[in-house]
Amino acid sequence: MDTENLKQTLTHITLLIDEPLKNYTFTKTGGPADVLAFPKSQDEVATLVAYCREHTIDWTVLGNASNLIVRDGGIRGVVIMLTEMKQIQVDSTKVIVESGAKLIDTTYVALKHSLAGFEFACGIPGSVGGAVYMNAGAYGGEIKDIFDYADVLLEDGTITRYTNSEMAFSYRHSHIQSIHGVILRAAFNLEKGNTEVIKAKMDDLTERRESKQPLEYPSCGSVFKRPPGHYTGALIQEAGLQGLKWGGAQISMKHAGFIVNIDHATATDYVELIAHIQQVIKEKFDVALETEVRIIGEEVTA
Repeated sequence: MDTENLKQTLTHITLLIDEPLKNYTFTKTGGPADVLAFPKSQDEVATLVAYCREHTIDWTVLGNASNLIVRDGGIRGVVIMLTEMKQIQVDSTKVIVESGAKLIDTTYVALKHSLAGFEFACGIPGSVGGAVYMNAGAYGGEIKDIFDYADVLLEDGTITRYTNSEMAFSYRHSHIQSIHGVILRAAFNLEKGNTEVIKAKMDDLTERRESKQPLEYPSCGSVFKRPPGHYTGALIQEAGLQGLKWGGAQISMKHAGFIVNIDHATATDYVELIAHIQQVIKEKFDVALETEVRIIGEEVTA
């Protein structure tokens, strides 16, 4: 890839060359991106994708890099982070949000406007785009419950609006996972509520999250999907794995469903520990644990 031509052509977009992704991921691990781009608008995203299509360059969307592990070899091509696209608008009971906005910030805007329905997400650290992509959920609520539509830039440069019924939402899944596109913005349907009641619910959920989750360490959040009929954390505890260290990574002593970076862990530490957990749980309980966290990028080559 001709990075000089890229920088000279897209002068209005912030571009970092050979940038370590560990500076951005919530696990504080991950190798370099050939190019890390921070578009500030839908037009800039479209320009980036068009340039990549024209020059046959791979591109990857990270959102805000929360529920994600980037391997130590990094990511080739252009990596798009949407953290500069964070506008939040309220139209009556509808909240329309650019995909790079923080989910937590969005829930507090809803609170400010006395809109109920988004409380479940008040502690989820991801971006709105990432939350839609994986149908994020917590404490009995999921994105699909309030989702109206999303505008998605497709690989060919067209923008398509997907409604709730077209998203094929299921547990930690949406239709967007089966296409190569960029969620530009999403809209959510909420209900008029009582500000004090909404705030009380958010405060309660925040307290529960802070008391149970290892927020004091870098982590990728909940590592595994919940297997039918089981709780992941309980299985890991019963297998005697809680507290296990693997390089600089450790199965959290506070919540066994989390892997925390306690001592300069690498992505390889994370990936190997995840595989070990899956193997042990399969052998002991005949339960196949599926990752909730996305694992992307390349291994280190000698």
